[in-house]
Amino acid sequence: MPEPPEAILFDLDDTIIEFEAVAGPAWEEVTRRFAREFGGVPPERVHRSIAAVSRAWWSDPERHRQGRLDLANTRRANVAEALRALAIGDDGAPESLSRRLAAAFTEARTAAIRPFAGAVETLRHFASAGVPMALVTNGDAAGQRAKIERFDLAGFFRSIVIEEEFGAGKPDERVFRHALAALAATPQQAWMVGDNLRWEIEPCRRLGLHTVWVDVLGQGLPEDAPAAPHRTVRAIAELAR
Repeated sequence: MPEPPEAILFDLDDTIIEFEAVAGPAWEEVTRRFAREFGGVPPERVHRSIAAVSRAWWSDPERHRQGRLDLANTRRANVAEALRALAIGDDGAPESLSRRLAAAFTEARTAAIRPFAGAVETLRHFASAGVPMALVTNGDAAGQRAKIERFDLAGFFRSIVIEEEFGAGKPDERVFRHALAALAATPQQAWMVGDNLRWEIEPCRRLGLHTVWVDVLGQGLPEDAPAAPHRTVRAIAELAR
């Protein structure tokens, strides 16, 4: 593995910023807060219902692509379905329970997200070494830009490629080719660092990048992995050691 690399492409969520892990605690807190409005249904059951509906909904790749570009409405619709499954009243009005639950969760989760320990220092390490970097992230522009600005990340990257702004998202190879071109780097000169085996590791292995998988859950490479990374780390801070 080259030391240091000549260019690096980084994912954002669950690579630089802790994102998925804060969802469960946020839902637990929010459902407890709204417990009196569930008509006697325990908040734990509401949380489980929301989680089950969300897992099923997000498991479809095309729904995932559409939903991540309109997170607010997608989340509200999933919460409404979860409430219906428990026969909890929800009329869909502007101040409906599903809308208030979804908005409260968004607020709680947003407050909880933060960079992983050592993540910003790792970006600073490579920037100081003169390594050009690009940020490549799926999702809507407003949501992703808000995270980038909140944690003052933009200055580390010569290129920021956000799905909604670019018009295509990972694993579309055009995304990675665009980022590489912005860094004036060939695939053989660059690393791709990300937590998603299908969106990042598989297409970038095919393109010829050196792939670094962030095993954020610490569960190891699954048997049905679409591709094996060149290197596995638990956190990107390991890359600067």
